[in-house]
Amino acid sequence: MTIPGPRTPAASAVAAPQLPVTAYGTGWQALPTRRPSVRAAWPIAAYLLGYPVWWALGLGGLSVVVLAVPMAVLLWRRRPIRAPKGFGLWALLLTGYLISALTLAETPDGTYGELAAGRVIGYLMRLAVYVSLLIMVLYLGNLTHDELPQRTLVRWLGVLFLTAVGGGLLGVFAPGFAFTSPLEMVLPPAIGGHPFVANLIHPTAAQIQHVLGHAAPRPEAPFEWSNAWGADVSVLVIWFVVGWWTYGGPYRRVVAVLALATAAVPVVYSLNRGLWIGLGISAAYVMIRGARPLLAGAVAAVAAAAFLLSPLSTIVAQRLDNPQSNGIRAFTVATTIRVAATSPVIGYGNTRTAYGSHRTVTTGRSPWCTECGHPPLGSDGQLWLLMISQGFTGALLYVAFFAGAVRRYWADRTPIGKAGTLVMILVLLYMVVYDGLISALTLYLISFALLWRNATGASDLGEAR
Repeated sequence: MTIPGPRTPAASAVAAPQLPVTAYGTGWQALPTRRPSVRAAWPIAAYLLGYPVWWALGLGGLSVVVLAVPMAVLLWRRRPIRAPKGFGLWALLLTGYLISALTLAETPDGTYGELAAGRVIGYLMRLAVYVSLLIMVLYLGNLTHDELPQRTLVRWLGVLFLTAVGGGLLGVFAPGFAFTSPLEMVLPPAIGGHPFVANLIHPTAAQIQHVLGHAAPRPEAPFEWSNAWGADVSVLVIWFVVGWWTYGGPYRRVVAVLALATAAVPVVYSLNRGLWIGLGISAAYVMIRGARPLLAGAVAAVAAAAFLLSPLSTIVAQRLDNPQSNGIRAFTVATTIRVAATSPVIGYGNTRTAYGSHRTVTTGRSPWCTECGHPPLGSDGQLWLLMISQGFTGALLYVAFFAGAVRRYWADRTPIGKAGTLVMILVLLYMVVYDGLISALTLYLISFALLWRNATGASDLGEAR
């Protein structure tokens, strides 16, 4: 699928020649006498390599919205624009979100609150993210192999994994670390004070929660919140292993082993059951589809034994014995489905606040119920967010998009193909426990773009290490 338009001479001049199929896979191969040029790929490099700077500025995941502007300009200059198969589902999802604005002012039964600036701001921010991600996928897929080799993109994702591990350690050993970002300083209180916005623009190392029955830090730096850290790390570790071990030389492999061992500390202290389940599924996937399943199984067994003998296993046991969030999730999910059923086609454009909670039929905190509150519907997973904001139609389109990617790219048995398909599977798991916006959904779609590029010829064969 293409968007017609004239191709500029500059874009044509950098097109990589198509080479024959090799014994290792299909795709385009860089000429051995030329070194890849990544100048046209600077926006994605700025996002992945410069993420700590964006986080410190108060933009963090929102930096993809800023960088979508130069991506759109670069993309427009190289028309005709190619689009991947199945991307029409994402376009329909975006169209449905635009239509859902018609119901922003409505207050369904079981919820309260009138149309206010906060609801509109939340809607517009999500709209900006959805549009930016559409631009980002098209931008990545239309870059040639010379402009952005697959292996380079994968290694950039590996660098972000190292950044996330560093942020996780900061959250474990300095959980109180936080500061006012430059963006916070300039935003008016009406916008910066909104809870959803404040979570995005105020850099903090960890969230302090009572998951174990007492105050305990859960790492979140450099992402939006602790669950976002868990979802992002579980995706980034896949690309880190591909880029720094599978395609790595001796030095990168040493770094990979040390980094993975170090990452175990914040992964355990995150108290994130979704992350732990995701890592378990990833390990099983590697043993089933990996080139050396017996070796993968032996490594997993040794790692599991080392973990069980370490003090970290005690923390995991305590977390499993204290499922504090189960009641909250059950209440909000059930209420979200019930409310979404009253507008099943277009939803309500944004989240709503439910009456009551899993502990009481009344609302708000009180001396006898300090943990009571007003749970926002759609806050326990991307699937539920889509249901309340875009109805069952939006949720179905989201599932169809990522499930279609699994079906379409399952036959790609290259390391990048297997890794990308695993990420698509994890997306379908995480949609019921994690809110994908913003950084997690960005990584999901970068992974989708890697799969698309692999299928259309942007292979990583023949690159110099």
